[in-house]
Amino acid sequence: MNNPVRWFEIYVQDMGRARAFYEQVLGRRLVAMQSGDIEMWGFGGDPATAGTAGALVRVPGVTGGGFGTMVYFATDDCAIEAARVAEAGGRLHRGKMSIGQYGYVALAVDTEGNMFGLHSQR
Repeated sequence: MNNPVRWFEIYVQDMGRARAFYEQVLGRRLVAMQSGDIEMWGFGGDPATAGTAGALVRVPGVTGGGFGTMVYFATDDCAIEAARVAEAGGRLHRGKMSIGQYGYVALAVDTEGNMFGLHSQR
């Protein structure tokens, strides 16, 4: 059985400040990632090893506290799980959307008000 979490994102307002913080604390360089108009800097990682990769993310138009930390659950096709959200008592924030070479995501809100993501390659 695979680990259920595929990806995490830490939403930030000041990317330069956040990058400097995490690079200093973790002692590793973050790597720029291409994802449309969203600025992303990845922590790096090897998909063949245990653990989960992730990135700092700055989204235009997200102000205030942002989203905080986002967890993405692995799926075969995120549209399938996204279709189950409302029936389970949650709310679909954004349906399946392309994130370019990185696949597809859907964003949902659980019954406690927590936003989470669903990720798939197709």
